[in-house]
Amino acid sequence: MNRFTIKLFATLRERAHTAELTREFPDGTTVGDIWRRLVGEFPALGGHHNSVGFAVNQEYVDGSFKPRTGDEIAFIPPVSGGADTPAYVGKITIGRNPIDLAALEREVADPAAGAIVSFTGTTRRDNAGRVVIRLEYEAYEPMALSEMRKLAAEAGARWKIVRIAIAHRIGVVEIGETSVAIAVSAAHRAEAFEACRFAIDRLKAIVPIWKKEHFEGGEVWIGCQTSHPPALE
Repeated sequence: MNRFTIKLFATLRERAHTAELTREFPDGTTVGDIWRRLVGEFPALGGHHNSVGFAVNQEYVDGSFKPRTGDEIAFIPPVSGGADTPAYVGKITIGRNPIDLAALEREVADPAAGAIVSFTGTTRRDNAGRVVIRLEYEAYEPMALSEMRKLAAEAGARWKIVRIAIAHRIGVVEIGETSVAIAVSAAHRAEAFEACRFAIDRLKAIVPIWKKEHFEGGEVWIGCQTSHPPALE
């Protein structure tokens, strides 16, 4: 038998009422098998169907991957994705303190850069007809940092940039505050614009950071689920 640590996040954590489990499975068990066993143990997890991603030791894998005893397995609800980090990848951070955009732009400033482009994502009051009170972010931090470094490196491989830096908040983010910021410098503005747009789009697609919206009358995980779990049978 193989013994695994299993981590759950955001909607999965809430539906299973736990963030971490320890379970044993026979040799040859795949992460897909483990997920199906968990759905049997916690039927409320079944509401995600095939939309959950799998990770082993902080790296994405497919459902046929066979983990080894002692591995850490994480199940990743949809998000709002090891080698040496290239020199053009600057600070990549996740934290609870307010983001200092000016400091992020200074991080990417360089005599070789003729342009600095930055993006800031801020908490807005109105969304989908609801009055938003605040947002709350949760992350699988080691893997999120790893994936952010990878996407920053990919941006540098695609465009001739000088430097890129990314910061993301977790915890409660009040209305009007910055939840994510990206700064990119390049010799020319076109590369800086393209790399910055790619970075935020890619971050929203693959990095395991989840957003809960608190609004007047309720709360919901954005991009993860419907507002109510499926009824238990």
